[in-house]
Amino acid sequence: MTSNSEFRVVGRAGQSKDDGGSVNGRRNWRDALATYTQPRVIGMGFLGFSSGLPFLLVFSTLSAWLTTAGVSKTTIGFFSWIGLTYSIKFFWAPVIDRLPLPILSRLLGRRRGWMLLAQIGLMAGLFGMAGTDPAANLEQIAWFGLLVAFSSATQDVTIDAWRIEAVADDLQGTMAATYQAGYRIAMLVAGAGAFYVAAASSWSMAYYVMAALVLVGMITVLVLGEPDKSITRDTEIREQWAIDWLDARAHQPDWLRGLERWMIGAVACPFWDFFARYGRQALLILVIVSLYRLAEITLGVMANPFYLDSGYTPDQIASISKIFGLLMTLTGAGLGGVLVVRFGILKPLLGGAILTAATNLIFAWLATVHDPGLGALTMTISADNLANGLAGSAFIAYLSSLTNTAYTATQYALFSSLMTLPGKFLGGFTGWVVDHAGYAWFFIDTSIAGLPVIALLIWLIYVEREPSPATTEPDR
Repeated sequence: MTSNSEFRVVGRAGQSKDDGGSVNGRRNWRDALATYTQPRVIGMGFLGFSSGLPFLLVFSTLSAWLTTAGVSKTTIGFFSWIGLTYSIKFFWAPVIDRLPLPILSRLLGRRRGWMLLAQIGLMAGLFGMAGTDPAANLEQIAWFGLLVAFSSATQDVTIDAWRIEAVADDLQGTMAATYQAGYRIAMLVAGAGAFYVAAASSWSMAYYVMAALVLVGMITVLVLGEPDKSITRDTEIREQWAIDWLDARAHQPDWLRGLERWMIGAVACPFWDFFARYGRQALLILVIVSLYRLAEITLGVMANPFYLDSGYTPDQIASISKIFGLLMTLTGAGLGGVLVVRFGILKPLLGGAILTAATNLIFAWLATVHDPGLGALTMTISADNLANGLAGSAFIAYLSSLTNTAYTATQYALFSSLMTLPGKFLGGFTGWVVDHAGYAWFFIDTSIAGLPVIALLIWLIYVEREPSPATTEPDR
C-alpha cells in the first residue's frame, strides 16, 4: 500500500448482480413477501417517516402559517427558496461520505452519527420556529426554516446511504417500499395533522408537536445497527490511478497534498468509479435516470388545476387524494418491492414506466368526459398513485444498485438530483401546453414523454443479456 492510500474511503463488498442492477438470485412469492418482516426493512419505514416529516413544514404548511400571520404573498413566495437546499444536497454529500464526526461516529458509526446530528438540527430548528412569532420576527423564522431544510436534506443523504449499505440489492425494493410508506404517512402528519393541531390550539403548538415527533427518527437510529463495510478489490484497482497521481506530487507542501487527496477521494473518484464500472452503458444509464420520472413530474404540475377546472371542490380532491391516493400509493409501493425481490430490478422498472405512461392516458380520458363524477376522479387518482408507487419502489432500488458503497452518499445524491432536473425544467412549460392545446392533449403528451425511457429500458434489458467484457461488474 502506498503512502497516499489513506485517501481511500471504505465500501462494502456485496452481492453479485448484472450490470444494470438486477440481482442474480430470486425468491419465490412467499419468501418475497416475508422480506417485509426483516428488522432493517421495518426500521426503514420509521426512517422514511423521519425523512418525510420536515418537508411540508418548510413548504405548504409553513406557507399556511405565514398567511394566517398576515405575511404578504410576495414574502411567502420568497420563503419557497428555502427548498432549494434539497436540490443542492450533492454539494455536501462528499463530506458526509468521507468525514467521520468526532464523537457520534465513534459511538454510532459514520452513517448513524451523521443521521443523529441531522435530526438534532431538525429538532432544534423546529423548536426555534415554534417559539418565534412570524409577525414580529420574520427573519428569525427564515433562519430556523433554513436550518430545518439543511438538516432535512442532510438526513436524506445519510438515510439513503444507510439504506443502500444496510441490505443486499434484492432487498432494496422492499426497503424503498417501507421508506415510501413512512414518508407518505409523515407528510400526512405534517400536512393535515399540523392543520388539526393549529385549529385546536395554535401554529406554535403544531410546530412543537412536529419537533417532538423527530424523536421517532432518533430512537430508530439508536435501535438500528451500522452497516458492515469493506472495500472490494475492484475498487482498489480503480483507485490506483489516484494513488499514483498523488505519489507523483509527493514534493508538494503537505497542506496542498492533503487538499488534493480529499478532493480526489471525495469528488473525482465517485465519478471515475461509475464510468469505469459501467463503461459504454454509463451514458445510457444516466439518460434513463434523468427521463424515468419525466411523465410523472410533468403531469403533476397541472393535476390540481385540472381537478379544479373539472368542477371538483378542494375538499373532494383532498379527501380522495388523502384516502384512496395514499392507500393506492402504499399498495403500489409494496407491490413494487415484492416484484423487485421476485424478478430483479429491471423488469419491475420497465413495468413501472409502462404503467406510468398508461395511467396518464386515463387523465386524458377524464378530460373528455362531460361532468365527471367522483367515481371517475377516484379511479383516475387511484390508478395514477398505484403506478407511481410501484415505479417509485423499482426506481429507488435501481438507483441504489448503481452506487458503489465506497461512495454511496455522493453517487446517490447525484442520481437523485439528476432524476428530477428534466421534469422540473419542462414542468415550467406545462401551463403553456394546456392553454394552447387543452388538458386532453396535454395528458397525451405526458404519456408520450414516457415512451423514450420505455424504449431505453427495453434496450438495456436486451444489452444485459449479452456479455460485455468491457464492463466491470459493479462493486457492492
